[in-house]
Amino acid sequence: MPKQWFILHALSGHELKVQKNIASRVQQEEMEDLIGEVLIPSEKVSEVKQGRKTTVNRKFFPGYLLINISLYNDDKTVNAEAWTFIQNTPGVIGFLGGERPPAMSDDEVNAIVNQIEEKKEVVAPKVMFEPGEVVKVTDGPFTSSSGVIDEVDPERGVLKVLVSVFGREAPVELEYWQVERSAE
Repeated sequence: MPKQWFILHALSGHELKVQKNIASRVQQEEMEDLIGEVLIPSEKVSEVKQGRKTTVNRKFFPGYLLINISLYNDDKTVNAEAWTFIQNTPGVIGFLGGERPPAMSDDEVNAIVNQIEEKKEVVAPKVMFEPGEVVKVTDGPFTSSSGVIDEVDPERGVLKVLVSVFGREAPVELEYWQVERSAE
């Protein structure tokens, strides 16, 4: 039976450990013919922590991985060797779908892989903003000023914020990480 894509349920926060564990065990136990690629669908996002801009990976589906595996034999019975291999992997809860998990369709797999590829190079902001929102400036010459978002440029991660300067509103271009939502 050819390899198909399945969804694997793992302990939340242990997805990377499960992925690395499966990859190393596949080589050690020579299971390359049964088990292929393991993907953690994620994107890079930027956020500010303690005044520093950092880039982190955010998972599309926390607690889940995609695995390319030959789970079923030609006679449609579960391949015991592959099943046991995955069930004995630390951090794995099981396949999504229980004892007879359904394989993902090619369209589903392609949609997720395309989404991963599209977001591979782009660092998205952790927080999205809308025109008309009130924000507080947290960095730069207008720190602690409040303003209203006039324009949003998600491609560049930049906002045009109308900030009151000497009693007049002036447009100021700020990056997403330089502002936070205001409680006003």
